[in-house]
Amino acid sequence: MVKIFHPNDRWEVVQLPNKEAAIAFAAAHFIETAAKALQERGRFAVALSGGSTPKALFHKLSDPLLAKRIDWGSVLLFWGDERSVPPDHEESNYGMGMRSGLATLPLKASNIFRMEAESDIEVHAAAYEHLLKEKVGGVLDLTILGMGEDGHTASLFPGTEGLDVYDRLVIANEVPEKKTLRMSFTYPCINASRQVVIYVLGASKKGILTKALFDVEANLPIQKIEDALWITDVDLGY
Repeated sequence: MVKIFHPNDRWEVVQLPNKEAAIAFAAAHFIETAAKALQERGRFAVALSGGSTPKALFHKLSDPLLAKRIDWGSVLLFWGDERSVPPDHEESNYGMGMRSGLATLPLKASNIFRMEAESDIEVHAAAYEHLLKEKVGGVLDLTILGMGEDGHTASLFPGTEGLDVYDRLVIANEVPEKKTLRMSFTYPCINASRQVVIYVLGASKKGILTKALFDVEANLPIQKIEDALWITDVDLGY
C-alpha cells in the first residue's frame, strides 16, 4: 500500500511497503521526470547520488525493458557530490554508478560529467560550477539525494563550512570527521533544481527520518532542502 502525506508545505512523502516497491516507484518517477524534461526542453539533466538506493535504482533503470523508455542520447548526467578518490575507486560515486548499470546504457560520452575530486578539488569544483552554468544554466531537471544517519545530504555534513555557502553552486567542503575534502553541490545549486527527490530506505533510518520530517528544531543539513519529494519504505505510522 502506498501512503502519501505532507509534513509541511515544502515536502511530499511517498511511503512504500518495502524496498522493492520503493525502487520500482523511484524508477517510474525517474522515467516520468525524464519524459517531461525531454518533451519540454529536448534534454534531461540529472544529478546523481552515491549510496545503496541509487545503486539499486541504476540497476533497475538499466534493465532493457525500462531502459528503452528513455532517450538516453539526450540525457546529461551530473553528480551532486564526490569523494576525493579516482573514478575507478570502490568509493567513487561516479564509479559506482557506472558499475551499477549506467555503463550499459546508450549514453553519449560527451554528456557524462563526472566530478574530478581526486586532486586539486578546489580548482575542479570551480570548473564544475562553470560546467553547470554552461550546459544547463545552473538549473538541473532533477537532483537525486540521500540522507545519512547524521542528517547530511550530498556532502553537506553537520558543522561544515559548506552549510553556509550561498554564493557558489559547487564547493570543496572540508569534512573533519572523515579527515577529507569532498566536492559537493551547495544549497543554492540543489534548490534551483526543477525537482529534488530524496531516497531514504531501511528501518535503521527511521529515527533520523522522523526527526528530519517533524522536528523543526533539529537543524539537520537536509532540512535546508526546499521543495522535495521523499521516497521511503520506512513505516512512520501513517
